[in-house]
Amino acid sequence: MKRLVLLIFLSLLGSSLAQGTLRIGWAGSPDTLNPGTAVLAEAFTLFDLVYDSLFNLELDGSIQPELVESYDVSEDGKVWTFNIHQGVMFHDGKPLTAADVAFSLDYYKANTDFPFANGYTSYFDTVEAKDDSKVVVTLSEAIPNMLSQLLYLYILPEHVWSAYPAGSAASEFENLDMIGSGPFKMTEYKQGEFVRLTANKEHYAKPPKIDEVVFQTFGSQDVLVQALKTGQVDMITEMPNTAVVSLRNDPNIELVLGAPLAPSVRDVFFNLTTAETCPADDGICSGHPALLDLTVRKALAHATDKLQIIDVALLGLGSPGTGIIMDGMGEWYNTEVKDYDYDPEAANKLLDDAGYLDTNNDGVREMPDGSRDLSFRFYWPNDVIEAPRVAELLSQMWGDIGVKLELQALDPDALTSVCCPSFDYDIMMWGWSSDPDPGFMLSILTTDEVTTGTSETGYSNPEYDELYSAQATELDPAKRQAIVWQMQDIMMRDLPYIIPYYQQQVQAFRTDRFSGWRTDATKVALEDPSSLTQIEAIQ
Repeated sequence: MKRLVLLIFLSLLGSSLAQGTLRIGWAGSPDTLNPGTAVLAEAFTLFDLVYDSLFNLELDGSIQPELVESYDVSEDGKVWTFNIHQGVMFHDGKPLTAADVAFSLDYYKANTDFPFANGYTSYFDTVEAKDDSKVVVTLSEAIPNMLSQLLYLYILPEHVWSAYPAGSAASEFENLDMIGSGPFKMTEYKQGEFVRLTANKEHYAKPPKIDEVVFQTFGSQDVLVQALKTGQVDMITEMPNTAVVSLRNDPNIELVLGAPLAPSVRDVFFNLTTAETCPADDGICSGHPALLDLTVRKALAHATDKLQIIDVALLGLGSPGTGIIMDGMGEWYNTEVKDYDYDPEAANKLLDDAGYLDTNNDGVREMPDGSRDLSFRFYWPNDVIEAPRVAELLSQMWGDIGVKLELQALDPDALTSVCCPSFDYDIMMWGWSSDPDPGFMLSILTTDEVTTGTSETGYSNPEYDELYSAQATELDPAKRQAIVWQMQDIMMRDLPYIIPYYQQQVQAFRTDRFSGWRTDATKVALEDPSSLTQIEAIQ
C-alpha cells in the first residue's frame, strides 16, 4: 500500500515537473509595466500575456473577440454595444465586469499624455457600463477601424487603477504587481534582467498548460544564441541572421521564419524641427540645419544601397522599404510609390549643385556658407541586433558622397530621452511595429504629435494633416485606401524617413523541451499567447 501511494506521488510529481518552466531569451527588456506609458515592443509582449483586451489580433492577421462574447453596431456606426464574458476574474480574485471595461477605456481617453493608448480613443464620446456584462461606446463620428482601436486598450482593474487618477499619478504608476485577467500572472520582475510569469490556470478561455514562463534578457547576441544551443533557454525571440545556418543544422532546434505578427519597419529618420515647431516645454531641437534641406535628404536617399544592406546585415531576410506603412499591411501598402534609386553619382551632383562642397579636401562636405561640416550624429538602440552593421554600412555609403556620421549606440531609455519630444539628435535609426490598421502609423507624422513624444521627426505639413483627418473617418474602403496611398506619396516626396528594409521575423525553439508551438500560421510570433497557452513539456 505504501509503495502504491509512493508511486502515485512520484507520478504526480513527475507530471508537475514535466509541465515546468519555459525560458525565453530576448535582447531587450520592457521600458515600463504601465500599459498607458509603454513604448517598447517587449512591454506589449508582456501585456498580451498578463491582460485581456476586448479583441485580439490572431496569427492569421484577423481580429477576433477576446473578452467580448458578442457585439452589435447601430445603423449610423456610432453606437457599439459589447457583451462581456461573465465569470472572468482578475489575478487578485476580484471579478472583471463591464465597469472595469468602461473605466479602462475612459482612463486611456482621459490621459492625454499616454503616447499610444490615448490616440486610440480619439473618437470615443462616451463609454457606459449598462450592467455587469454590457458596455456601450458612443463615438463622436463613425470610424472605419473601431475593432483595431481596441486591440491594445488592455482592461485594467478599476479597484487598483482608480487610486492613480489622470495626470502624473497615472503616468508615474509603476504597476509592478501588474494585476490583470490574462493567461499569465506577474510573479517577479527585475528591469534589464528577467521577468517571471506564472500560469493562470483558472483563465476563462486560455488556461496555459505550462506552469510558468521566464523572459531573460541577454546583452550579447552571440550569448543569446549560445544559450539556446546549450539549453539555458528554450526559445529565443530574435537572433542575428548570421546564426541562422548554425541553428538550422542543430538537430534539437527548429527555426521559424516569416512575416511578424505586427508588421515591422526599420527606419532612419531626420530631425526636422524648426524654431516654429520645437516643443516649448521639452524641446532642445539641436538637429543639424543641413537636414532641413530636402536636397540633402534626397542625396542621402540616393546614396543608400538598400539591397546591399539587406544582403549584408540581414543575409537576405528582408525586403526594401519605402515608407512607414509596411508591406505586411496588405491593401494599405502603396505598391506604386516610387523610391529613390541607388545612384551615388546623382547624390554627389545634388550636393555639388546646392553648394555643399569639400573646400578643404578633408573628405567631408561643408554647408554652403562654410559654417559647419556635413557631420551628423547618428544614434540607434543597442538592443536591435543588426543595427551596428546597418550603421556601419550607411556610414560607408554616405561617406562616399562626403557625409560623415558620428556613430553611437544608446540603450532604449536614453534613446527615447534624446528623441521625442526633446529632438536632441541629427539622425536616428529605430523601428516600429504596427497594428493591422494604418491609422496609428500615419499619425506619427502629424503636426499634433510633435509635442507628445510620438513624432520622431518633428515633420509638419498641413496638407498631410488634412489627409490624415480625412482618412480617419472615411468609411468607404476604396476612398480611404486612396487617401492612405496619397499620404505615402507625400512621405516619399518630403523624405522625413529613409526606410532601409522591412524585416522578416526569425525565431527558434528547442524541439526537445516543449511541443505545440504555432509554426503553421501566416504570421510568426512564438511569444504570443497562441503558443504559450498551448505548448506542453515533452515527457
